[in-house]
Order: sequence, then structure tokens, then C-alpha cells
Amino acid sequence: MSVEASSASNTAHQAIDSADSPSKPHSNNHDSPHSGPGGLLTIHHEGESGRSGIHFWSFLRILWRSSSQVSMAVNILWPFVPFAIILHYLPGHHSTTLDKWIFAASYIGMVPAANLLGFAGQELARKMPKVAGILIETALGSIVEIVLFIILIAKHKNPEGSGDDSSAEEGNLIPVIQAAILGSILTNLLLCLGLCFFFGGIRRQTQTFHAVVSEVGSGLLLVAGFGLLIPSAFYSALKGETRPHSGFTEHKLQYDVLKMSQATSIILMIAFAAYIVFNARSQHSIFDEILEADEINDEDRTHDLAKEKLTFTECVVAIVVSLTLITLLAVFLVEQIETIVHSGVPDQFLGLILLPLVEKAAEHLTAVDEAWDGQMNFALYHCLGPSIQTALFNGPLVVIVGWALGKPMDLNFEIFMIVLLVLSILVVGNFLRDKESNYLEGTLLVIVYIIIAIAAWYYPDPDVATSNEFDGPWSVAGFPPTATSMVPLQFKTQGTVF
Repeated sequence: MSVEASSASNTAHQAIDSADSPSKPHSNNHDSPHSGPGGLLTIHHEGESGRSGIHFWSFLRILWRSSSQVSMAVNILWPFVPFAIILHYLPGHHSTTLDKWIFAASYIGMVPAANLLGFAGQELARKMPKVAGILIETALGSIVEIVLFIILIAKHKNPEGSGDDSSAEEGNLIPVIQAAILGSILTNLLLCLGLCFFFGGIRRQTQTFHAVVSEVGSGLLLVAGFGLLIPSAFYSALKGETRPHSGFTEHKLQYDVLKMSQATSIILMIAFAAYIVFNARSQHSIFDEILEADEINDEDRTHDLAKEKLTFTECVVAIVVSLTLITLLAVFLVEQIETIVHSGVPDQFLGLILLPLVEKAAEHLTAVDEAWDGQMNFALYHCLGPSIQTALFNGPLVVIVGWALGKPMDLNFEIFMIVLLVLSILVVGNFLRDKESNYLEGTLLVIVYIIIAIAAWYYPDPDVATSNEFDGPWSVAGFPPTATSMVPLQFKTQGTVF
């Protein structure tokens, strides 16, 4: 990056300045809450609204308009939010049919609520430096997933150890959480990235992106996949060596896997912290240059700069309102999961496919819109960034939260799902290697995702002995259980136990 990089950087900055100069807001920065030392809290000029405080009708008009035509179309789904709330609080006993309606309304209602959170995050990100803004935007987009994971682990019920296998299944939400963690990564890597390649490739023959974005993203995903694989591989390799009434029982192995998962989660969260520091400090100038150059390629840039923008206060209000609604709808949704599973929807399909689609709806809409406008580096950030955050932070976080709550959440995933994850990371890494994409590659990624969805529907739910069967305070205190017999294998397909 010597002379050529410096020249490219200067050219990019000059082009941006010349592109922004006609529509650059006044320098009085009405939108800034305060202007601290060195201008650290000064609103970036592209995010200035020219207003301050809250202007109710302008606020609603900007929210309805949203960031793109697709996002605005999603706002049509807002009636499902009050509909879900009304259904949930209807007096009297809830029937199975009503519970299904509550699940459906809550599921659909989370899409516009997540879209509102994503749009408010975008508006807030405009007021920040490029790298800081996109990190904040990605973090806000993942809050939906974090809220859903925490509610799921809080609602999980440890088995009572009564020996009744059917009662042991009731309230066991850990398999759903495990599937949702991997499903979130797969949805971003295959479906979201595939749609970005496809829709971006429709408007232009090939799309290019910077090597730094793809290499850092794919490298971190490989590390995350390795970390998530180890506990599952450890359990699978040693489960045949366990013997009842011996020093190495099935429950001793489960206990070791649980402790290994907790330690691995802490290490993965440290890796995520290193990733944040790398983005925010070490490579700040490189990423800034890449993203600023990408903004020049935005075909809707002039139109976007001319749009009305939310004030800083309005951004905060929109984020608080959307988070409140998302949490409420997530509680309604989680409460009906058992009803949906008993009605014939497999656990694996629910966790691997259905939940991830609604968790990252806002991120997906944003990424596809950016790819359509020719901003492939931004689109990659919104595909790889959430995947990295799920693998290195959101998934490990729910393990730590479960540890604190006495819920034995571990990283002992089904080998089937781990194989899907590793293969998907390798496929995506191969497509990113040449730093170019087209609609054919996008089509192939979406096809792979559809094949996985079909396999998840027919994959049985094996209730094998895993560490989520533990019960009692020993899992928090750290004392292993005594030898017990292994839980028999069950296969449940579409609500039927064999």
C-alpha cells in the first residue's frame, strides 16, 4: 500500500467530496447531541437531518418510506404486530388452533419490527464513521437473534429425571437453539449471500469486492467452524468408549463436553473481541477506504443523500420501540414452539430454517439492496459480519447465559449439522476466492440452501444422550453426576415417536 494505495485513497476521498458537495448539509450540525473534544460525537455530514428532537409526522413518514422499496413493502406487514398481541391476550383457554395463529402472527410480525430496527440502525450508522457505523448496524441487526436465543434458553426446562422419555422432551428447547445457531450462519452464508450475488449479477455481468473483506471474513468463519466442531467431534469420538458403572460413563462424557463447550465459548468471544479491534483500529484506514470507494459505486447515492433523515433522538426512539416489540413477539413465538412441533414441524427444520429467516430479516433486506446498487463490499459485510457474530459471540453468549442460569446449554451439535456448516464455509470461501461474483454463483448458493432445507424437514430428531439432559445444581457447581444408564435412542418424525 505505498504510493499506489495512497494515490487511490486520495482519489477516492476527492471523488466523495466532489459527489457530496452539492447536497452537503450545513455545518451547524443540528442533529448532534453534543460536540465533544476532537469532534468525537459530531454527526457525520451524510447522516445530518437538519433537525433536532422528535417531529412526529416527519418521524412516521421517514419510517414508512424506509431505506428501499423492498423495505417499504415489508411495512405492509405491521398489522400482524397488534394482531399477535390481541390474540395472545384473549381471555379464556387457548386452543391448539389459536396457539398456531399466535405463532404465525408473531413470526410474521417480527419481520416489520426487525426491519424497523434495521432501518433505525442504518440511520444511526450514517451519523458515524464508516467502520464504526457498519459495526453498530451489524450489532443492532443481531440483537433480534440474541433476544430470541436468551428467551429460548430462559424458557428451557431441565428434565426431571423421572425416566419418562416423553415428559423429558417437554420444554427441552436446547436442540432448537443449537439448530438455530447453525441455521443463522447457513442462512447468511448461503441464502443471503446467494441472493446478493444473484440480484447484483442481474444488473451487471460481474461484481467485484475487495480481498481484505472476503479473506478476513472467510478466515474467521473457518476458525469459528473449528471451534464449534470440536465439542461435537469429541463427543462422537468417545461415546462408544463409555461403560455403565465404570469410571467413564455416558454422563461423565456429557459433563466433560459441557465444560469444554463453556471454555470454548469464552475463547470464541475473545476471538470476536479481537475481530472488533481489528476492524475498529488496526485496519481502520483500509476498511474506511474500501467502504468509501464502495459508496462511489452506489447507483442510488444522489437519491439517498437527498432523502429525509431521522434525528439522533428519533433513531434512539425507533430502536427502543422496535426492541420492545421484538422482545414481546419473541416471547409469544417461543411459548408456542412446542405446539408447532407437536403439529408436525420437525425440531431441526424449525431451528435450522424457520427461526433464522426471521432473526436476520433486516440484515438480508439491507444486503440485497446494497448488492442491487453495486455496493458489494457493504453487502459482504452484511452477510459475513452477522455470520461471524453468531459463531463467535451470539452462540457462545447463550452458552454462558445458560451456564449462569443452570441450564446445560452446550456446543454438542448434531454431526449432520456440523458437516453442513463446514461444507458451506468451504463452498462460500471457494466462491469468494477470485474476488468476483455473478448471478450463476448466487443461484448455486440458493440451490444448496434449498437442498439443506429439504434435508432438515426429513431429518429425524434423535433424543440421544447429550449434556442438555443434565438436571440439578451440579452443572453449575461443577460436580459430575454418578453413573446412570444411557437414554435410549428415539426418532421423532413430524410429531410421531418410533
